[in-house]
Amino acid sequence: MAWYDSAVFYHIYPLGLCGCPHDNNGETGAHFDKLNEWAEHAKRIGCNAIYIGPLFESGSHGYDTTDYRLVDRRLGTNDDFKQFVKNCHANDVKVIVDGVFNHTGRDFFAFQDIKQNRENSRYKDWYCNVNFWGNNEYNDGFSYDNWGGYNLLAKLNLWNPEVKNYHLETVKFWVDEFDIDGIRLDAADVLDFGFMKELRSFCNGLKPDFWLMGEVIHGDYSRWANNDMLHSVTNYELHKGLYSGHNDHNYFEIAHTIKRLNGIVGDKKLYTFCDNHDVARIYSKLNNKAHMYNVAILVYTVPGIPSIYYGSEFGIPGNKENGSDWNLRPDLNLADFNEKDELPALYTTLGHLKQRFPELTYGDYRELYLTTGQFAFARCLDGRAVVTALNNADNGAHMEINLPIGANKAVNLLTIDQITEVQEDTCTDDVTAKAWGNARNELLDKAGQLVGASGEIRYKAEDIRKALEALETGADFGQAVWNLFGNLNDTMNNMHRVIGEFEQTMHKQERNSVAAGGDCTGGESLEIRDGKLIVDLPANKGVVVYLTNE
Repeated sequence: MAWYDSAVFYHIYPLGLCGCPHDNNGETGAHFDKLNEWAEHAKRIGCNAIYIGPLFESGSHGYDTTDYRLVDRRLGTNDDFKQFVKNCHANDVKVIVDGVFNHTGRDFFAFQDIKQNRENSRYKDWYCNVNFWGNNEYNDGFSYDNWGGYNLLAKLNLWNPEVKNYHLETVKFWVDEFDIDGIRLDAADVLDFGFMKELRSFCNGLKPDFWLMGEVIHGDYSRWANNDMLHSVTNYELHKGLYSGHNDHNYFEIAHTIKRLNGIVGDKKLYTFCDNHDVARIYSKLNNKAHMYNVAILVYTVPGIPSIYYGSEFGIPGNKENGSDWNLRPDLNLADFNEKDELPALYTTLGHLKQRFPELTYGDYRELYLTTGQFAFARCLDGRAVVTALNNADNGAHMEINLPIGANKAVNLLTIDQITEVQEDTCTDDVTAKAWGNARNELLDKAGQLVGASGEIRYKAEDIRKALEALETGADFGQAVWNLFGNLNDTMNNMHRVIGEFEQTMHKQERNSVAAGGDCTGGESLEIRDGKLIVDLPANKGVVVYLTNE
């Protein structure tokens, strides 16, 4: 099993996170202390891989590369990044970087040579459709193909063997110099397929389990994610469903997307995200901010490789403004946030569940329950199952879900470690505290009766011992037997009654925990009855359930 199968990524856009100048003025910064701090945060909240990029020297936003073998001086030095990777590896965290192989910035040496030497440049065939009878807004006196209509990004000719070899040697440099674990291919949906096949073969020989992931927006993802090219691609299709499916109260959209993609990519795991450096923050996209909770659960529990974009675990907003992406890429300080708040705590729990339960990585996907407002599915593996149940309605929901496996016990994985805290700490209102107090007192009373009844049995056991001694010594055995059984039947009946009452009280408290706990965390009610998982969910909440047969 490769490391990336069960990876949980933390996505860092370093130029934004570190508050670097938007234009590279040649001054060297020193920001890797901050990046190391955020890498440690990523590890604490359950991530075991970091995608950091763009990272290499550029003129502005990072994707107009000017030097593929130099860390952007605004961030620091090559040695700084080398130590960053060492720190991550020491913490069992993998590191992947951006590979911007489709285009370069205008200050890249090959493009500068064309500007200087025009038709006589030995690099004129490094770019696509260089036309010395054309011109552009920079008044170069020639034109060329670009990415997205932006002449700032000059499109490289990947059919040129020199260009391909330059990129392959660059990748080798990154592995040899920095020991990176993979590459995210920028603009993979417009890269030459032949180049990506060569890249896959080349990387297979560089480092075991080296991971290639491509930025692909739409289309048949299996054209890129397959055994010959890339291991994974960005799941933009599900990204769209995650916010629109909640905004429209339409879980059918999300369920359909999951099934469609499973049918297309098979066992390939797509890179799953709810936002990134190119799209508005999920907090800003959701009409009801309470849906942040269920979106996070989906990212981690559907088939795929989950990713968090830095800051979204804290629910920060961010929209594009006037065509600029910088609002999506803010300067953040970790000290301004609390990892124990509800949303980051949820991400932490989900990250740890991903590592602990292989069902969430390798389990078969089975849809179990679907309405516009409620959705449940299972990840099944080797007779075990993890079930996700979600409610996007503004009121509570009752769900009766067919069990995907034979099971007699359901455990809420999101709250199993919080039960004591829920009872003692989080239920602060008078009604809730009284309810929990009454429940606790009732259980203690039944426990006391149980201890008392067991004491009676121990006392009768002593009578049995005496009766046996009387038999052995020839004493009046009849009287001993009379003494023994005179009240034993009543005692046993009392014992069974108390045990029954105690068990009923325990089950009642388990079933009614949401009623006793009000709006407390962990207030979801779970029960298995008649071959169904019975789930009662509060408004706009979800649960992750482990089914067992114990």
